[in-house]
Amino acid sequence: MSQRHKISRREFLSLSAVAAAGAVATACCPPAETPTAAPPADATKRPEPTTVPTQPPADTPVPPPASSYAEAPMLAAMVDAGDLPPVDERLPKNPWVCAVQDGIGNYGGYMRRAFKGVSDAWGCRKFIDRKLVTWDTSLHLIPRLCESWEVNDGGKTWVWHLREGTKWSDGMDFTTADYMFFYNDVLLNEELNPSFPTSWSTKGPDGAWNPVVFEAPDDYTLVMKFADPNPLYYFSCYRDYRTPYPSHFVKPFHIDYTEDEDALMQLVSDEGLETWMDVFNNRWEFGLSNGEGAPSTYPWDAVNTMRDEVFVLERNPYFYGVDPEGNQLPYLDHIQFRLFDSAEVLNLRVVGGEIDFQNRHLSLTNYTLFKENEDAGDYHIIMGFKSSHIALQLNHTVQDPNLREFFQNRNVRVALSYACNREELNELVYNGQYTPRQYSPLEVSPDYYEELSNAYLEYDPGMANDMLDAEGYTEKDSEGYRMFKDGTGPISFVIESTMGVANVEEDAVNLVLGYLKDVGVKAQLVIEERSLYTEHYNANDIQAAWWGGDRTVVPLAAPIIFIGTQPDRPWCPAWGYWRTDPTNPNGEEPPEGHWIWEIWRIWDEEIAIEPDEEKQHVAFRKILEIWKDELPYFGLLGNEPGPVIVKNGFRGYLPGFPLDDVTSDEHLLQTETYYWENPEEHQLPELPG
Repeated sequence: MSQRHKISRREFLSLSAVAAAGAVATACCPPAETPTAAPPADATKRPEPTTVPTQPPADTPVPPPASSYAEAPMLAAMVDAGDLPPVDERLPKNPWVCAVQDGIGNYGGYMRRAFKGVSDAWGCRKFIDRKLVTWDTSLHLIPRLCESWEVNDGGKTWVWHLREGTKWSDGMDFTTADYMFFYNDVLLNEELNPSFPTSWSTKGPDGAWNPVVFEAPDDYTLVMKFADPNPLYYFSCYRDYRTPYPSHFVKPFHIDYTEDEDALMQLVSDEGLETWMDVFNNRWEFGLSNGEGAPSTYPWDAVNTMRDEVFVLERNPYFYGVDPEGNQLPYLDHIQFRLFDSAEVLNLRVVGGEIDFQNRHLSLTNYTLFKENEDAGDYHIIMGFKSSHIALQLNHTVQDPNLREFFQNRNVRVALSYACNREELNELVYNGQYTPRQYSPLEVSPDYYEELSNAYLEYDPGMANDMLDAEGYTEKDSEGYRMFKDGTGPISFVIESTMGVANVEEDAVNLVLGYLKDVGVKAQLVIEERSLYTEHYNANDIQAAWWGGDRTVVPLAAPIIFIGTQPDRPWCPAWGYWRTDPTNPNGEEPPEGHWIWEIWRIWDEEIAIEPDEEKQHVAFRKILEIWKDELPYFGLLGNEPGPVIVKNGFRGYLPGFPLDDVTSDEHLLQTETYYWENPEEHQLPELPG
């Protein structure tokens, strides 16, 4: 790479601000002549509330007759060699017909992405982990692995009709028998699940969790019966990489089915594990399996594991989906994830043309760097909009009693919010690309609440000092830091982050540390690998975190941050653990009368069991009002445009779509339909191993 392209991190901060998103969007490649669908006409317009239908949309495309199905050349060669059945025998009777956004694609080639290894497993899973339903471009859920569904008894009974003839990637039938094995032998197995998972339960009027019951009248009809109304359940059916298990594959590793218990126990010893449950779980963990050949229903299967420097996926010859012309999906043969360990390494790969499609881990602060190197790297930038926020989580359930009292004080949290100069932070670190706001639903969300978004944003260190004084934190040490009320101190806490070293986020945190110091509060940043961060929040051994917040486009689909049950945004991990599993040793029941009880009551009694969508949104506003009043953690900036690096000639993704965890980040438009204009120029050099 020439000297002109060697731009340091510090130089990034001096580059000019990003152009308007509308102008940037013109950088994308020309669309296909006859795209099947188009992106939203106005990405800033608030959509109508997401409907929870009792039946799927009626306009599901009708698949072509079996005689017209086509397949990838690499699979056709296997058919010709007698190694694979014909395509019409590999597809279900009524395949899923996937709409394409950028024209009918070409078969072949591989796509290059980057990931951080095992701790970044979700970055790989989000590429493939759609299940019974999927989002369309209007953010409505539609059938995918299922053919249709029905909801009865006010949301208590869900009837799923599977696609007859669907197969696992090893060619074995995918039927309700797999769901029943998952229910009877995993969910109900007290060794695998000492307490029935709350994710498969509903909360009754008495506050008790009531488990679901599975029934299978036939091979392709699955009935889920909940004890209480569960009208939002299908939001849980979009992304689930572990449900159901391929029963034929995992039964030999289950204590109730193995034909050789001694051999199973020997595997426990050989693999350095403790129980048969560890062996069983390891055999069905996408990208991490210790057993070769674990099948899936995904468009691609793992060739090796995420523990390797290069993790590769290969097309599933039995994938159940086709495009509108009957071409079996996916279009791409392989997906490659290559390990990186720092933002600089990833940026160098981008400008060096080694990334084909990616938004994950890319920072808008590097937009100018990416834009200036488009020609050299042979790529272009497509802009979406991110749901994430820049925010600081203070752990209300922190183990230190003095910090706990400090963090649980609402006026302290508001004071620290007033202490932060968001305008300066935005300009100095982010080139003015964000908007000052609290963590809250975005303007495009049907749940947008302006009063919360704009609460306590003013930069007023004088007011912050007065509020902290009024709460009794008046004594200071020789350096000007405030003392705890019992005279110990100074008030000091650690902010943990997985941002990686030499990252512009470090500059942001350092500014915030200065703002806190100005009002007498001491904090320090610790940057660590994600696995260590995960270990800390799992044990509730974390004081504060720098990890913003997302899930703000369709918050009813994933309210976990708003109700305090998403521990990696650790504003109350111990309370969240207690709510989801009261037996969790790191869980803790909230104090009597605490406002989080009201958040949970509203969710349980006014949203989770309410079939009327408008009433759901009205009730969710009550939760947002509590957030406005209590400010569980304070946001700094949001409304971030999201740059997606797209290699020239790579097709299928369009500008203007949300980049949110709920919609799988940059994968909303169905990864099976991404393709190359010239696939022969993008062949995987070799498979791992």
